[in-house]
Order: sequence, then structure tokens, then C-alpha cells
Amino acid sequence: MQNPPGEEPETSLSVTPPKKWAAGVPAVVHALEYSLEQTSPRKTGVDLLTMNQVGGVDCPGCAWADPAPGRRHRNEYCENGAKHINDEATTRRITADFFREHSVSDLAARTDMWLNQQGRLTEPMIKRPGSDHYEPIDWNDALGVLAQELKGLDSPDEAVFYTSGRASNEAAFVFQLFARALGTNNLPDCSNMCHESSGFALNETLGVGKGTVSLDDLHHADLIFLVGQNPGSNHPRQLSALEEAKRNGGRIVAVNPLPEAGLRRFKNPQKPRGVVGRGTQIADRFLHIKPGGDLALFQALNRLLLEAEDARPGTVLDHDFIDAHTSGFEEFARHARTVDWDDVHAATGLTREEIEKVRDEVLRSERVVVCWAMGITQHKHGVPTIREIVNFLLLRGNLGRAGTGACPVRGHSNVQGDRTMG
Repeated sequence: MQNPPGEEPETSLSVTPPKKWAAGVPAVVHALEYSLEQTSPRKTGVDLLTMNQVGGVDCPGCAWADPAPGRRHRNEYCENGAKHINDEATTRRITADFFREHSVSDLAARTDMWLNQQGRLTEPMIKRPGSDHYEPIDWNDALGVLAQELKGLDSPDEAVFYTSGRASNEAAFVFQLFARALGTNNLPDCSNMCHESSGFALNETLGVGKGTVSLDDLHHADLIFLVGQNPGSNHPRQLSALEEAKRNGGRIVAVNPLPEAGLRRFKNPQKPRGVVGRGTQIADRFLHIKPGGDLALFQALNRLLLEAEDARPGTVLDHDFIDAHTSGFEEFARHARTVDWDDVHAATGLTREEIEKVRDEVLRSERVVVCWAMGITQHKHGVPTIREIVNFLLLRGNLGRAGTGACPVRGHSNVQGDRTMG
């Protein structure tokens, strides 16, 4: 439950037994409780039924893709998305009286949660030089201040147009149009911290810094790796796609120190089996890897694939694909064969037998997708790890075919609106 406005949130922590499943009816109840604290029942309903629909608005919660028109659920959102959009639609308001009561110094000492609970601004505010309070400014004057500053620059490149995860996809798209019309491409956003290593590594290996999969690819993959990501916590709608993959016969390997509840068992509240049944086991195999050990894992898998090809020439690697669409294979293969198993165990905490079982899963699979998130991208060796993941996909031609590919799971929808769409 939310703390009443004006009260700081409770900061004490408690430890409970780990959950064995996620979502289900409790997710619906929690989402509605939070939403109805923010706005009216009618507005809550309008917000939820238009989110991620054709002619509606993109969910501000995450960047997970929408199914094609005609294949979307009437409630095409998750608990987090429902909370997020109604948090934005809150009827709580901050007026000039609030800023007269609270100085900038006072506000700087407050928690982010407390600041968010106060509500939405009702008019533009400005902090004058030497003042410790924000004060109202009308729209014409506010826009005039901005215009004066921009016109006073020697170059448009002296301006930076930053967006946070709170900006919607649509607002971010208009924002980047304005920046580029002014004449600059300085559009850093919160994804610089989250996924810059994905863009860098994918540009180096594939020539484009974006993922290569669609929802249909996930639905029809034989094997999906989830590496360094917690879908149930951070992009729950992915669980619906993974559930469909499982229903189609796909298998899922989770590589993470944390056995997340949503990957143990997902109770989809949009399906009867998620309400009254046991739900769906998502991960078929958990690799409880040491933090930062993912590079060593994929190096080991690549060595094992090369050795499997040695044992059964022409049956493991996709040589036609490698010859036609890659470069540097021989140099890569020489390096991969030097991977030391003692080093792999020290880095990953996994036994050779555990990794060989995953290799066997790969050999049984015609179509493989690797998904990753910030458990990969924010490590010191995020870029070489993603390069090694791409090498893993290239060895068996798991790029550019249906049911295959690289899937960086980004966290904010405005990543598309701010830079990708621009």
C-alpha cells in the first residue's frame, strides 16, 4: 500500500521465504489497489483498456513488443504496467503552495518515493538565481526562457536533450524530432546506462545495434536462453511470450544467480490455468552462475560446439552460413579451443557436466534465441560477453532465420521513441 502524501515511506526491511510462482490473481489485485489509490475507477478502466492497443498508447513501463493487431489480449498489460500508467494518471496535484512550503534544500533531502507520491505539477515552475524555492511561471515565459537559452548557443550541439524512463514513447518521439530540427543528435537517455553495451557489441558484430527477433521468433524457438534478466520483475509481459513458446514445445534455459519465481512457475491471470490451475513452468533448466561469469559460459559452450563438430564433421556447425555471412572464423576457433576448464569453473561456479548438458540442449535445437538484460550489460565485461553470445548464435546459423536471433530486452519504451524511431 502507498504511504499517505506527506509521510515518508517505511524504510524497514523484512525477509520472507522465496516465492515459488508469480502473477496470478494477486497481481491483478495489487495492480487495481495501486491504480485506484491514484485515480478514479472510470479513469483506471480507460487507461488500462487503451494501453498497448491499436489507437491507444504504449505502456510506459517497459519496451516489450506488442502482438500484432488482432492478436492482442483486451488486457494487454502486466501488473507493473498497470501501476505505471495510473501512477502517471494520478489525480494528486502539486501547486504553488507546495513549493512555498518546501524549499529546494528540503526537497533534496526527501526520498524519490516521497517526491513521486506528492502528485503532478499543475503549471511550469522556475528556480530563480539565488532562490531556494521554485515559483510559478506562465507557459509563454517558460518557453521564452528555453528559447532564449537555445538561441544563445554557439552550436546546437552544445545542447543535450535527455529523457528518463518516465517519458512515454510518444512524447520521446516528438522530443527527438524537436532536437533534430534544431540541428543536434545529442539525445542521451536512460538506456545509455542500461543497454549501451548491447548497442556497441551488436554494432561491432552485426553492423546494427538492435535486436534481431520478433515475438513470433520467440514463440517458435526450440530453445531460448534468458541470461542476466528477471522477466517477472522487470518486463512481465515477456512471461506471456515465454509461456506460448513452452506451449509450442520450446525449452528455456535461465542463466542467473537468482531463480526468479516467475521463471519457476507463471500463473497467467489472462488464462484459466493461471487463475485456477498451477500455471506454467517457464525455465526447464537453471544455471546458477556466479555474477559476471556469463562470458566464460559462452566461451565454454563455443568450445564444446567446435569439439562436437570435430567428432561429427558437417553435422554441428552451419558452414554454409559461416562461409557466406561471417568473417574471422578460423581466428575465433583457434582462440575458443584454448578456453581452460579450470578458468571456466572459477568464473562461473558451474561444472563441466552442467555446461555439457546445455550443449546437448543446443545440439537438439534447430532454432535458438538468446535474450539478455542488465545482468549482462552492466558488468565490466558486458561488451565482450555480448560479442561471445553473437558468436554462439553465428556458429549454428541462429541469426536471420525464423525462430532464431539476438534479443536484448530493454527496459523503457522511450528507447524506441527517442533514438530508434528517430
